[in-house]
Amino acid sequence: MNTSNAPACIISGTSSGSGKTTVTLGLMAAFRARGLKVQPFKCGPDFIDPGLHQLVTGTISRNLDLWMCGEKFTRATFQENSRGADIAIIEGVMGMFDGGLSSSGSLAKTLGLPGILVLDVRSMAESAAAIVKGFETYLPEAAPKGVILNRIASDRHLQLVSDAIRTHCDAEILGYLPRTLEFAIPSRHLGLLTGDEAPLSASALQLLSDTVARHIDLDKILSLCASMPATAMATAPVRQDVQCRIGVARDKAFCFYYEDNFDLLRQAGAELVFFSPIADTSLPDNIDGLYLGGGYPELYAELLSDNSAMRTAIGRWIETDGPVYAECGGFMYLTEGIVDQEGAFHPMVGAFPVKARMQEKRASLGYREVRTTVHSCFGPAGTVMRGHEFHYSNIDQMPSHIARIYAANNGSSEGYAQRKVLGGYMHLHFGSAPQVVQEFINFCRED
Repeated sequence: MNTSNAPACIISGTSSGSGKTTVTLGLMAAFRARGLKVQPFKCGPDFIDPGLHQLVTGTISRNLDLWMCGEKFTRATFQENSRGADIAIIEGVMGMFDGGLSSSGSLAKTLGLPGILVLDVRSMAESAAAIVKGFETYLPEAAPKGVILNRIASDRHLQLVSDAIRTHCDAEILGYLPRTLEFAIPSRHLGLLTGDEAPLSASALQLLSDTVARHIDLDKILSLCASMPATAMATAPVRQDVQCRIGVARDKAFCFYYEDNFDLLRQAGAELVFFSPIADTSLPDNIDGLYLGGGYPELYAELLSDNSAMRTAIGRWIETDGPVYAECGGFMYLTEGIVDQEGAFHPMVGAFPVKARMQEKRASLGYREVRTTVHSCFGPAGTVMRGHEFHYSNIDQMPSHIARIYAANNGSSEGYAQRKVLGGYMHLHFGSAPQVVQEFINFCRED
């Protein structure tokens, strides 16, 4: 059953690169141009696509990940954030059935939502029907209800593909994007540019929105979404009184956060105070802890390094036993410095006696489950949390006197701890173990 009263669907692809991000952004822009309130979501652990969703819709996009957070938390996130929307659009991950429990198909099945398959037909015609038929039969409970054709070359091409799909498949053809569409999301070796970098101009989004409205049947999509049954909404969680203030690094260098982590912290009584390690020269007043999230500090290494006032302020905070949790980019910021691909060294905070060295190739990618081996800011030894790891840097060998508190499911020992600082490359989703939020708040309040 559909767990939201808002019309909703999942936009999936046959593979990475099929055009699902372009279609998703175009649908979001086109529905918003109609005056509808669009609630975006992203299937999986990605940070970049949600930022682009927010850029297009003006609404915070949420991650939905069954492996990281489990069915109960995923349903609650979807329900609560779909409340009041005119349409909820979930962007899938990779191919529709790639990733097992974390796949778009699995999410569609679990939430009871219709899937819309984006099919790149650039180098095929009637064979497109065989692909659609395969997706319909692979997991019948999550069979795509509609198809959007990408890179249609001509009216004749459209007719050949459409006739074959209508003859052999159940999914409804909802429209297409022409091969001549000149729309691209700027990228770099690390992936697409983030929403904070405003990579899409107003004119580019207008072109995409207009093209989608012209070639894709938005009314059919609304009808397809609305045809799914709905259940009662979940009760909104009760927010506790403010117990502490946590400074959160947030700017172009540090923009990779799961929004649910913020929600869970606020609900448990944390007041979040955002600051910029690039632009600000001092920490926020009267804080009890710091949360340094991920991002691309290597792209702004010179600016971060030049801001010696902020680096000094954070160093003093650490030296006086101020609590800090830092992950991935935030962890790199706490090392002695970042060595870029050209070999230039950019000094950072220096809380950990190692350098972070950028690599040409990706250093690590994948889901992680960690079990703490000692008591930490997240509670007692044996606490299990889940998250994701993705980075292009490696650190020098961490000295043995620096504690490792994570035993990870990939065989590594990570989670480097000293004084009241915990840092590492893993992006943890607090939804995987919500009790750790209160533990972290308690840790920040300890004097």
